[in-house]
Amino acid sequence: MPPKKNPLKLNSLQLKTLTLLQELARHPELATPVPDSDELLLSQIPHPHGDHFHIGARVVAASDATGLHNQAVWVALERKGMIKGSFPYALRLTRDGQTYETGLAEQILHGGDH
Repeated sequence: MPPKKNPLKLNSLQLKTLTLLQELARHPELATPVPDSDELLLSQIPHPHGDHFHIGARVVAASDATGLHNQAVWVALERKGMIKGSFPYALRLTRDGQTYETGLAEQILHGGDH
């Protein structure tokens, strides 16, 4: 039987935010492995400039990133085991958070051409 899509029932904002955190975690200059753990420390949460921001070569619309600076989203993702947060400064993306299939990467992460 195929795995259930969105088994934790994350809402749209939580899914978008987790997708962005997963992309941040793919960049060694933005994600630091936590010793004796399979978690990644993210302490450079980007802020949009104008209507977008960049993660490596990817471009993200600011409207898709409102959860990055929303304490309620961090609390929900922490409650579901996706992160361990110290809002608004840093968070640890757990192994579950790194591997959760959000299904949104193709929709909100765009190839950078500027």
